[in-house]
Amino acid sequence: MMNQEVRRIMTTNPEVVGPLENISIVAKMMQDKKIQQIPVVNEGKLLGLITSYDLWQEISKNGKNPDTKVEDVMSRNVLVITPKDKVGTAAQLFMDKRFKTLPVVNLRNELKGVVTAFDVIRHSITKEFPRPILYPEVFEEIQK
Repeated sequence: MMNQEVRRIMTTNPEVVGPLENISIVAKMMQDKKIQQIPVVNEGKLLGLITSYDLWQEISKNGKNPDTKVEDVMSRNVLVITPKDKVGTAAQLFMDKRFKTLPVVNLRNELKGVVTAFDVIRHSITKEFPRPILYPEVFEEIQK
């Protein structure tokens, strides 16, 4: 289960933003899509990650500035994982580093997807319990 490749559980074609996007657009996207981290890409290459925490920090320090761009607040030193890395490796990174999302890139730093802590949990649980035990209607809705 933990020895499977990340590519089997990652989200392909995740939401992404460009470095010149306005952070107010990103904040709305996060709210509408119910996501907290978005990869920042340019021509398919990963540049960084913008998180709801990055946005919160920026607004706390400087207020709402309509001209603030993603590149001004994004995290640039982002830990990544490859599609062939193991699910267990992702799980260890989530536990050790307190990450919630890992961009999945190939050797050319092209974004191939993202894997989240929730993906790892879902993968682990559904292997042992293929049918949800608690609140099956809620769990099945999340799966869609």
